[in-house]
Amino acid sequence: MKLLVTGGAGYVGSVNAARLVEAGHEVVVVDDLSTGHADAVPSGCSFVRGDIAEVAGEVLAGSFDGVLHFAAKSLVGESMEDPGKYWRGNVVTSLRLLDAMREHGTPRLVFSSTAATYGEPESTSIREDAPARPTNTYGATKLAIDHAITSYATAHGIAATSLRYFNVAGAHGAFGERHAVETHLIPIVLQVALGQRDQVQIFGDDWPTEDGTCVRDYIHVTDLADAHLLALEHAVAGEHRIYNLGNGTGFSVKQVIDTCRLVTGHPVPAAVAPRRAGDPASLVASSERARHELGWRPQRAELDTIVRDAWEFARQRHTG
Repeated sequence: MKLLVTGGAGYVGSVNAARLVEAGHEVVVVDDLSTGHADAVPSGCSFVRGDIAEVAGEVLAGSFDGVLHFAAKSLVGESMEDPGKYWRGNVVTSLRLLDAMREHGTPRLVFSSTAATYGEPESTSIREDAPARPTNTYGATKLAIDHAITSYATAHGIAATSLRYFNVAGAHGAFGERHAVETHLIPIVLQVALGQRDQVQIFGDDWPTEDGTCVRDYIHVTDLADAHLLALEHAVAGEHRIYNLGNGTGFSVKQVIDTCRLVTGHPVPAAVAPRRAGDPASLVASSERARHELGWRPQRAELDTIVRDAWEFARQRHTG
């Protein structure tokens, strides 16, 4: 298939683009490089530098079989401080992409959604029918895009899938996580191991969990990319399907830090800080729908595998 990958110079987008090329697809990446990196665009892809809101119509005129949409603003704190940037950058941009798909008859869409659409869930094992009550602007914009996709799929026959991720980690060879502003636990701990930070903070050690620290579901970025390929294959015209993606197993903050210590051989100093407002004690995905309907099963579910791949990427970047 000929596929457009928006945001394909970012972390998740670049890994997906690489997997698509490995699977034999023709891939065009569009990215404005505001947060992505030109050297993260996999070889074998064509690259268009630009804002997808401005170039979608021109690019999709080239007759594509589908779009994988990763381009987005994604910092929760920033979304609360500058909501207009997120409503314009996420929702308006996605509407323009959907209009371009409708205009040029692009039949498939896989959208990079998020577990942030659920807000603070009532259950620790989150299913797709859980109430969507986002607690920040970022999650609200992603949920709004999901609603728009449903409307466009119904009205215009697009075969659409939204994949709601939990905590993505790991690396796929030369493609991994390198954000200018890092907010994710595993890369932060690895930065301590590399001497780029003095310590890692644990936000509360008195949570109602086994060791007192928050529990989260981690998914390997390569398993995530494989789910996107399956979503393309199983998409149905005129339907918008939503799937949660995670391991279904939670790991605590202390477990993550201890695993990073073991993998890196570094002591990784840690300090307990006050709880953060809005942090649930435990968030774990139920991915049964994806397993049943897509045939997706994570192949790299062990925490040490996820950390080892992330460490290898981070170490290689650090040593040049």
